Amino acid sequence: MSPEVYVAYEVLFHDFLIWVFGQKGFLDDQFLQLQKLQDESNPDFVIEVVSLFFEDSEKLLNNLSTALQQHIVDYKQVDALVHQFKGCSSRNCVLIVNYIGAQRVKNVCVSFRNYCEEKNVEG
Repeated sequence: MSPEVYVAYEVLFHDFLIWVFGQKGFLDDQFLQLQKLQDESNPDFVIEVVSLFFEDSEKLLNNLSTALQQHIVDYKQVDALVHQFKGCSSRNCVLIVNYIGAQRVKNVCVSFRNYCEEKNVEG
């Protein structure tokens, strides 16, 4: 396959994924605004931002899982991790959850933080 055809398929796949995630309610208008920041001088901007978000998210979720598996759960630590996940990634505050359009992630984090305040490990 030629590089041009590969790039064309990659663009089609990318557009299809955005459409599917939009239809499922995973992306919202904030994500569309992020896409508008991408231009010819930085054609991979959206992919880079989302990739960094997922890299940082994986680390935060692993830390969160470890914290929740402790015999005595430190709810302040759990709350801090969830707050970090909801707001900014540890590496780059450009990756605000709202900014990439992940409103559902933000809503789950808000609920999770409420469970932390109640010290409810089952929630």
